[in-house]
Amino acid sequence: MAAVAACTRFSDNYDLKEELGKGAFSVVRRCVQKCTGLEFAAKIINTKKLSARDFQKLEREARICRKLQHPNIVRLHDSIQEENFHYLVFDLVTGGELFEDIVAREFYSEADASHCIQQILESVNHCHQNGVVHRDLKPENLLLASKAKGAAVKLADFGLAIEVQGEQQAWFGFAGTPGYLSPEVLKKEPYGKPVDIWACGVILYILLVGYPPFWDEDQHRLYGQIKAGAYDYPSPEWDTVTPEAKNLINQMLTVNPSKRITASDALKHPWICQRERVASVVHRQETVDCLKKFNARRKLKGAILTTMLATRNFSSKYDAHGRSIITKKGDGSQVKESTDSSTTLEDDDVKDDKSKGPVDRCSTVIAKEPEGK
Repeated sequence: MAAVAACTRFSDNYDLKEELGKGAFSVVRRCVQKCTGLEFAAKIINTKKLSARDFQKLEREARICRKLQHPNIVRLHDSIQEENFHYLVFDLVTGGELFEDIVAREFYSEADASHCIQQILESVNHCHQNGVVHRDLKPENLLLASKAKGAAVKLADFGLAIEVQGEQQAWFGFAGTPGYLSPEVLKKEPYGKPVDIWACGVILYILLVGYPPFWDEDQHRLYGQIKAGAYDYPSPEWDTVTPEAKNLINQMLTVNPSKRITASDALKHPWICQRERVASVVHRQETVDCLKKFNARRKLKGAILTTMLATRNFSSKYDAHGRSIITKKGDGSQVKESTDSSTTLEDDDVKDDKSKGPVDRCSTVIAKEPEGK
């Protein structure tokens, strides 16, 4: 179990160093444990600014992170509650995003994609074995432990994660990121662990060709594609992908969640566990080129929206980094956008998925969840 310091002050055990990231309610800083000299990342949350509901979510995130200990998950080492601040002490991961690392590689093959998704599936399988559904699997939450070649992939950000009993399916609220949402969430149906596998299918598709299986500037049409499971394998880029890889994607992107492959079964798929025999080792330059454009679009959208928030015409409500945000224009109207590609949006109207106009596929969306979840 991760240690929980109940009666000690953060400053007794750690020295704070430079800032690594910032939000309206939280800041992430590098810290050094005094007794060992080990480096960690401290997420410091200003609890004075949190509503009772947000504080409940913070406690849930800490509780979930505390019970997950796996080489492919960013680990929570310490949780310290003080009068006005809550400190969450995590692994310091220094390798950046997995997708950014891939485009910097000189060689990238189907076998490399297999190794990446294997590590992601290992992390998801550990979550599911411990009754945890992540709900927000996407490139922004897939990090590398270090800049060393072959560094482990680490699943991060359990801010939307929920706890479930066994194979329980229920309506836990509309939460996730548009392009990675499962059909059952969009249909407002009971859901559970299979939502994470659907997102893994989207991620695997991108890992192989550098663009997503579902895409439309119009949110309603995007959601229509997802609900219908309407994706394909266009030529010529998919012609060089092995049938086994496509077979695994098909089993992950199965619309009926009860027929969707599980994490444990996906890890037994030949394309994963017999990689050397099954997966192609030909360099995929076109995938790298497409992935560079995909990454650039994600970052550009984030930069534009951050600039919008910074102008006097906008004021932020809720947490510009940690969780929910609705931006308010100077004329009083509300604009639901994200400050960066990993920001969470909160939408109180869970019924409306028919909004027209552009949609930021990288922004996390969370609607009001049922109380007590």
